[in-house]
Amino acid sequence: MADVEQRPKFVVKKWSAVAVWSWKMSVDNCAICRNHIMDQCIECQAKNPKESQEITEEEGCTISWGACGHAFHLHCISKWLKTRRVCPLDNTQWDYRSDVL
Repeated sequence: MADVEQRPKFVVKKWSAVAVWSWKMSVDNCAICRNHIMDQCIECQAKNPKESQEITEEEGCTISWGACGHAFHLHCISKWLKTRRVCPLDNTQWDYRSDVL
Protein backbone atom coordinates (compact mmCIF):
# COMPACT_ATOMS: atom_id res chain seq x y z
CA MET A 1 0.00 0.00 0.00
CA ALA A 2 2.98 2.30 0.51
CA ASP A 3 3.98 1.93 -3.17
CA VAL A 4 0.64 3.18 -4.48
CA GLU A 5 0.82 6.73 -5.84
CA GLN A 6 -1.80 8.97 -4.29
CA ARG A 7 -3.58 11.26 -6.69
CA PRO A 8 -5.54 14.31 -5.60
CA LYS A 9 -9.25 13.73 -5.06
CA PHE A 10 -10.07 16.69 -7.27
CA VAL A 11 -8.30 19.25 -9.44
CA VAL A 12 -9.37 22.88 -9.75
CA LYS A 13 -9.55 23.69 -13.46
CA LYS A 14 -11.14 27.11 -13.28
CA TRP A 15 -11.74 29.56 -10.45
CA SER A 16 -13.71 32.80 -10.57
CA ALA A 17 -13.32 34.93 -7.46
CA VAL A 18 -16.17 37.15 -6.34
CA ALA A 19 -15.89 39.91 -3.76
CA VAL A 20 -18.29 42.23 -1.99
CA TRP A 21 -17.44 45.52 -0.33
CA SER A 22 -19.30 48.23 1.49
CA TRP A 23 -18.61 51.37 3.45
CA LYS A 24 -18.02 50.78 7.14
CA MET A 25 -21.11 52.60 8.30
CA SER A 26 -24.59 51.62 9.32
CA VAL A 27 -26.25 54.71 7.83
CA ASP A 28 -27.80 54.12 4.41
CA ASN A 29 -30.06 57.14 3.97
CA CYS A 30 -30.00 60.74 5.11
CA ALA A 31 -32.85 60.92 7.64
CA ILE A 32 -33.66 64.48 6.59
CA CYS A 33 -34.03 64.23 2.79
CA ARG A 34 -34.34 60.39 2.63
CA ASN A 35 -31.82 60.12 -0.23
CA HIS A 36 -29.03 57.57 -0.06
CA ILE A 37 -26.16 59.02 1.94
CA MET A 38 -23.70 58.46 -0.94
CA ASP A 39 -25.99 60.24 -3.45
CA GLN A 40 -26.49 63.96 -3.62
CA CYS A 41 -29.02 65.68 -1.39
CA ILE A 42 -32.25 66.96 -2.91
CA GLU A 43 -30.84 70.49 -3.06
CA CYS A 44 -27.86 69.39 -5.18
CA GLN A 45 -30.06 67.17 -7.34
CA ALA A 46 -32.28 70.16 -8.11
CA LYS A 47 -29.27 72.29 -9.05
CA ASN A 48 -27.56 69.58 -11.13
CA PRO A 49 -30.17 67.16 -12.49
CA LYS A 50 -27.71 65.52 -14.92
CA GLU A 51 -25.25 64.53 -12.20
CA SER A 52 -27.88 63.57 -9.63
CA GLN A 53 -26.34 60.15 -8.93
CA GLU A 54 -22.80 61.38 -8.38
CA ILE A 55 -21.64 62.79 -5.06
CA THR A 56 -18.77 65.21 -5.36
CA GLU A 57 -17.02 67.09 -2.61
CA GLU A 58 -16.20 69.95 -4.99
CA GLU A 59 -19.87 70.91 -5.07
CA GLY A 60 -20.11 70.75 -1.29
CA CYS A 61 -22.46 67.78 -1.08
CA THR A 62 -20.46 66.03 1.60
CA ILE A 63 -21.43 63.82 4.50
CA SER A 64 -21.51 65.35 7.97
CA TRP A 65 -21.08 63.06 10.97
CA GLY A 66 -22.32 63.97 14.41
CA ALA A 67 -20.67 63.04 17.71
CA CYS A 68 -23.70 60.79 18.27
CA GLY A 69 -22.68 58.70 15.23
CA HIS A 70 -25.45 59.77 12.86
CA ALA A 71 -24.64 60.99 9.35
CA PHE A 72 -26.47 63.47 7.13
CA HIS A 73 -25.78 65.46 3.98
CA LEU A 74 -24.05 68.73 4.86
CA HIS A 75 -26.78 70.81 3.20
CA CYS A 76 -29.54 68.93 5.03
CA ILE A 77 -28.04 69.15 8.51
CA SER A 78 -27.03 72.79 7.98
CA LYS A 79 -30.64 73.76 7.29
CA TRP A 80 -31.83 71.67 10.25
CA LEU A 81 -29.35 73.29 12.64
CA LYS A 82 -30.65 76.77 11.78
CA THR A 83 -33.84 75.94 13.67
CA ARG A 84 -32.72 73.32 16.22
CA ARG A 85 -29.23 72.53 17.53
CA VAL A 86 -29.99 68.84 18.15
CA CYS A 87 -29.59 65.63 16.17
CA PRO A 88 -32.79 64.90 14.21
CA LEU A 89 -32.69 61.22 15.18
CA ASP A 90 -31.88 61.10 18.88
CA ASN A 91 -32.51 64.70 20.00
CA THR A 92 -29.06 65.06 21.60
CA GLN A 93 -27.01 68.25 21.39
CA TRP A 94 -25.46 68.38 17.89
CA ASP A 95 -21.67 68.40 17.73
CA TYR A 96 -19.66 67.48 14.66
CA ARG A 97 -17.58 64.35 15.12
CA SER A 98 -14.00 65.41 15.80
CA ASP A 99 -12.21 62.48 14.14
CA VAL A 100 -13.91 63.18 10.78
CA LEU A 101 -13.15 66.90 10.54
